[in-house]
Amino acid sequence: MTGHFEPLPDGGAAVPLDEVEISILRSLAVQLMELIGPGEQAADDESEDLLASVFNDGPSEPPADPVLARLFPDAYGGPDLVPDDDVRAAAAEFRRYTENDLRARKRTDTLALIRALDTLSPSGGDPAVLRLTADECRQWLGALNDLRLAIGTRLEVTDEEDGGELLRLPDSDPRKPMVMAYLWLGGLQETLVESLTA
Repeated sequence: MTGHFEPLPDGGAAVPLDEVEISILRSLAVQLMELIGPGEQAADDESEDLLASVFNDGPSEPPADPVLARLFPDAYGGPDLVPDDDVRAAAAEFRRYTENDLRARKRTDTLALIRALDTLSPSGGDPAVLRLTADECRQWLGALNDLRLAIGTRLEVTDEEDGGELLRLPDSDPRKPMVMAYLWLGGLQETLVESLTA
């Protein structure tokens, strides 16, 4: 896996991706979309949809799945870190009014990644070059970050040293492909940030 982002003159970024890289990214993004869950049904009248979304309460409890709990963390440190009832109530209230919007943004970012990948068609073993606008780059940063958080949580990565230890896993370890994907996504994310700040 060799694709790295390079800056474009218009403020966007470009990256060459081969068929395998496109397939891996797309597969991971689809799995993330499935984990985040479907969005709410769109209303026939857009104004009704906006009004309903303002008053639509989200969940007040953190997700049970560790990946979702990492993607949608508790505000104010969470109940495990802050045993105060008032803080727990404030965190539940914050979640109730923000999680639906956060889920929608994560879905939008991930869907933008999938749609961009779907425009590519490498041929003859040569990579296709993906060109992103500045706005698309921001969506990709969000999606890449969410993918890394999801994989890192499943791999139980807690700090930078864990990534290095995981890299030394034998090829026979069933976690090895996910470790390689985690590290590769980190490289993509890093070069995308560098391209946007160049």
